[in-house]
Amino acid sequence: MSNPGSRGTRHFFDGTGVYIALFLVVTALAVAGYWTLIPHSTVDEPVVDETPAIPAPAPVTPIAAPEPEAEPDTPTMPELEDVVPVQSAVTVLLPDAETIDLTPTPPALVVKPLVGETVAAFSMDELRYSETMGDWRTHDGVDIAAEPGTQICAASAGTVREIYDDDLMGTTVVLSHDGGYDTIYANLQAVPTVEVGDYVTAGQVIGSVGRTALGESALAPHLHFGVTKDGEYVDPAEFLK
Repeated sequence: MSNPGSRGTRHFFDGTGVYIALFLVVTALAVAGYWTLIPHSTVDEPVVDETPAIPAPAPVTPIAAPEPEAEPDTPTMPELEDVVPVQSAVTVLLPDAETIDLTPTPPALVVKPLVGETVAAFSMDELRYSETMGDWRTHDGVDIAAEPGTQICAASAGTVREIYDDDLMGTTVVLSHDGGYDTIYANLQAVPTVEVGDYVTAGQVIGSVGRTALGESALAPHLHFGVTKDGEYVDPAEFLK
């Protein structure tokens, strides 16, 4: 009597069962190979963020505003009491035109051009006899005696306006001064010590006594000194005061 189980088993291995077993073996090999190919560690590694970190801004400390300086105490003006005038307004009285002194005023500093004896005085209102010319005539200056070569000084500060040789009065120097005054120095030696345009001070040497005045040659050696105010001859003695 045959065993049904044995036939079934034999039929399985003879037919379809062989293929099934072969499929299972291949499947098992495939699973084993896949398992050997995948990484053994299945734990996920953390991802590192390589982006550089931006530093946080430093906290801003507010700057305290400077305290305003205390203004100095402004002194208060004391209340002024009513001012009582000491005296009433002064009335200024102007002098009459008739009382004003119109006498010409010479420059502030005036010195004598030469110290010596006066041998001929100023005389424009009265005729005087001229020993040299042998006649009567006016005399527009003063003649001061001195030895030839004696230095002559400017009577006041001024400018040399003219230097010339006069036919009668010889070598002559004329100085111009403030106030319209001119001083004339005649009978000098031929070459004065100043030139036209020079500014001279009071007492500065401008020349020396000579013998060049033919119109007064009968007199002793001297300086002929004259003064004009606005072109008119005036008494040198008044100018020299």
